Amino acid sequence: MAEVAVLGAVGYAGAIAAQLLYRHPYFELGPVTARAEAGQRLDDVHPRTRVPLELEVFDVAKHAVDAAIVAYPHGAAAPVVAELRAAGTRVVDLSADFRLRDRSIYEDWYGEHKAPEFFGQGVYGLPELTRDAVAGADLVANPGCYPTAALLGLAPLARAGVIGDVVIDAKSGVSGAGRAPTHATHFISANENVSPYKITGHRHTPEIEQELAALGASLPITFMPHLLPLDQGELVSCYVTPAAELSEDELVNLYDDMYAREPFVELRTGPVGVSDVRDTNFCRISWVQDPRTGRIVVFSAIDNLWKGAASQAVQNLNLMFGRPETEGLL
Repeated sequence: MAEVAVLGAVGYAGAIAAQLLYRHPYFELGPVTARAEAGQRLDDVHPRTRVPLELEVFDVAKHAVDAAIVAYPHGAAAPVVAELRAAGTRVVDLSADFRLRDRSIYEDWYGEHKAPEFFGQGVYGLPELTRDAVAGADLVANPGCYPTAALLGLAPLARAGVIGDVVIDAKSGVSGAGRAPTHATHFISANENVSPYKITGHRHTPEIEQELAALGASLPITFMPHLLPLDQGELVSCYVTPAAELSEDELVNLYDDMYAREPFVELRTGPVGVSDVRDTNFCRISWVQDPRTGRIVVFSAIDNLWKGAASQAVQNLNLMFGRPETEGLL
């Protein structure tokens, strides 16, 4: 067995990662860390995890483990990841600190990088698209939740070179903003309401553009996130203006060729919804062609805390350690 620590285990994604690892048939859950809650048990802070381990303050010298999931915010994650890698620990990082490959783009959107010596060393961890690279990696940058849903929905079209333009209309539950309360996620603001946020430039934009370019679709995107009055769940609607005409059969073949053998991608006809994938590592995708405008509309539903964060991190760990990709996730 391999021992895995979860750093930042009191955040929503960190707590779910600990829950999955605690019951995993191969990985052994090691230290679960936090600062303010140190000394409490994780199942006292997050009862649904049923993880009866005491939260500790992270100490790289004390906590020697085979791997770690780092569930820290961007900026705070990078120096801790650097410490872990210097100690030889394999890492799956849930922050944005190692997702981007262009240093100047990172600094434009996030500011100075806190571990420049490790910048660019992370493998982008979207297994359905980067499986072979993840399997040989020691540092994996877990994708953001919005990029996960958007990229899985758009990848077959991007690889075929048929995206002329795309507008990504994304909606997520309030847990996507993290555990710390904000005005936007306050019950009174979020309940019985749907509203866009970060309308002048969401930080997931360059991540989506980077990975679309890697698939063969180099273009600027329009990305607009919205907050839903849900605790978790995410639906992304992608409005694609195709660069070439596609028949329905050609569309079906594009998606079947890419995803027919993927264990965590479900192709459906008709609407998909967030309740279909709640508390799972699945992504449900459907599409429709609009004969009047010629646009292709792709729908992609995930659980933002699971496939958008914690369970995808475990999927990546399975690959990194040569385990069956679905182990502990079905």
